[in-house]
Amino acid sequence: MEIFSQGGAEIFGRWVHYFAGVAWIGMLWFFNFVQGGWFKSTDATTKDNAVKEMVPNALWWFRFGALWTWISGMYLLWHRADQIGMANLGNSSWTVWILLGSLMGTFMFLNVWLIIWPAQKIIIGKANGQDLGDAAAAAARAGVASRTNTLFSIPLLFMMGAASHFTISVRETGIWPAFLVCSALIVLIEINAAFGPKKMGPMTSVKGVVTSGCVLLLVQYLIVDIMCK
Repeated sequence: MEIFSQGGAEIFGRWVHYFAGVAWIGMLWFFNFVQGGWFKSTDATTKDNAVKEMVPNALWWFRFGALWTWISGMYLLWHRADQIGMANLGNSSWTVWILLGSLMGTFMFLNVWLIIWPAQKIIIGKANGQDLGDAAAAAARAGVASRTNTLFSIPLLFMMGAASHFTISVRETGIWPAFLVCSALIVLIEINAAFGPKKMGPMTSVKGVVTSGCVLLLVQYLIVDIMCK
């Protein structure tokens, strides 16, 4: 059966990546685009009941979707490198798009497991009468990390599609200057998510975070286009 061949292993890995990625990003957008606004408008009792009953289940899909998206993504990167050789990954638009997308995806994965989920456990604990820490501070930090993940998700989806379907010419100097500049920008945004002030700035509203994500995509695209071509 072809599914047990090397090509079958790759397509299975892609299927896991798509399946888990849809679950993860779907939940991320649900939390940011739907749940957040609803929590602000509903009464305290209804919100507490949702935090007790619905949120833990949604967070299970959210965090394990993130885990399997990342694991399958790392497998696909390894498979590609093993298939064509590390030396052949260097100067191509596939490489710069996929590496930038993978960098943002990795930070998003770490935000889920190291910031958002620990903070949500405190919030869920409070709804159930447990004192696991400062719920207000946890909610603020989780909020910034979640908004940052939403911000990253917009250019990430473009880059994952562009890797295979949007080839740009790359000059002899290669992709690495553009990659390093874009990576520095991504790292600065992530530092703010993990350690910066617990304020969302332009990401406070749904419109603001979507606009910010589109701006980040445009900036990264221009950097790649100008510095690689």
